Amino acid sequence: MSSQGSPVARARDGPDARGLRIAVLAARFNADVTDRLLDGALAALREHGASESDIEVVRVPGAWELPQAAARAVAARRFDAVVTLGCVIRGETPHFEFVCSQATLGLGAVARAADVPVVFGVLTTDDRAQALARAGEGPANKGFETAMAALDMVAVFRAMEEG
Repeated sequence: MSSQGSPVARARDGPDARGLRIAVLAARFNADVTDRLLDGALAALREHGASESDIEVVRVPGAWELPQAAARAVAARRFDAVVTLGCVIRGETPHFEFVCSQATLGLGAVARAADVPVVFGVLTTDDRAQALARAGEGPANKGFETAMAALDMVAVFRAMEEG
């Protein structure tokens, strides 16, 4: 599992989360994995100065529901960034492909239309072992990495606005 080029490797000490309002949307499906992704995301935000009162965690049923929840979070106009976390594990039916493609397409559509960063943290793995490997402790946790990407993108957006 590579983190080469990830926001964690590049900006571990960089982004400042102080004063930012962050929505963290986490799927409940595959909770043994998504709870760990959520822990990683929250650790990254706290490590970079976010206060508990500025982080709003919303649990949704699964990855399929993330795009709709992300669209609502953006429409609320209360957040500087939206972090989405989920886990889809391949099974014996084509359900995996349908859920993965629609979660990806849906979140992409929301992100392109949003005026704040909407960051994709949905694991799509062949088995539970792969998912758990990506949801371990520390900066290799993909939830941590996704939250770091959100902070990085807030800084990018702000730099673009300043011109």
